[in-house]
Amino acid sequence: MMDVRIESQRFAAAAAVVAVLCLLAAGGCAKRTASSPYEPSTSAPRTGTAPPETRPGQPRPYKALGQWYVPLPDAKGFRQKGIASWYGPDFHGKRSSSGEIYDMHDMTAAHKTLPIGTLVRVRHLQNQRSIDVRINDRGPFVGDRIIDLSHEAARRLGIIGPGTAPVEIEAIGVLEGSPLDLYSGNFTFQVGAFGSRENAERLRAELTPRFGNAHIVEFEQAGQLFYRLRVGKCSSLDEAIAYENYLKQNGFGDAFAVAE
Repeated sequence: MMDVRIESQRFAAAAAVVAVLCLLAAGGCAKRTASSPYEPSTSAPRTGTAPPETRPGQPRPYKALGQWYVPLPDAKGFRQKGIASWYGPDFHGKRSSSGEIYDMHDMTAAHKTLPIGTLVRVRHLQNQRSIDVRINDRGPFVGDRIIDLSHEAARRLGIIGPGTAPVEIEAIGVLEGSPLDLYSGNFTFQVGAFGSRENAERLRAELTPRFGNAHIVEFEQAGQLFYRLRVGKCSSLDEAIAYENYLKQNGFGDAFAVAE
């Protein structure tokens, strides 16, 4: 990691959220049942009492509401279109499929087949908002819904009121068509976005001595220029998850990891 160092015990506790895949944790804000028409053929649901055959070393299939699902062995090159939904208070504090406790205020999501721990970029196809989330749960199992967002992720994407929205999702790990390692690389952390460059620069100057690598990334949306302030740098997904939690515990509740 960079300049700021996290005590080993805190780091270990936070990194443990990348847990071993467990069996299905029930449901979402909307009940979860069938697969998406966009679902890749390798992960399409299968009916029957016996689990589908898989090659040695592949993830184990799991069964949800009478159908079998086969998790993908990796997420490189993954892209999918469909409907996003969200789940919140009814599942807040309960255990997710990854084994970690679901926190509706974290930037996480559920997907039927993507590997647990995958970082996913979700783009709203109507308002063009974009967010990054970490897959830590299974679902949704309803119609053409392809991803179940946490309450916080849904709020940022603008779908709390409508409940669902058409989206495109892609696994972060593909740059100009070249597959990269999803679990290692360069990660930094967004702690704010401003409409004023002056405000962004003021906070950047304040955070540089505390966190290091404080920098501004310009982003244009609907003809308006925004200034995203990012800090810190990590070289693995485990470190990124731990550092994101560290930032949240130190006054930046909306901080989230970004793969560069």
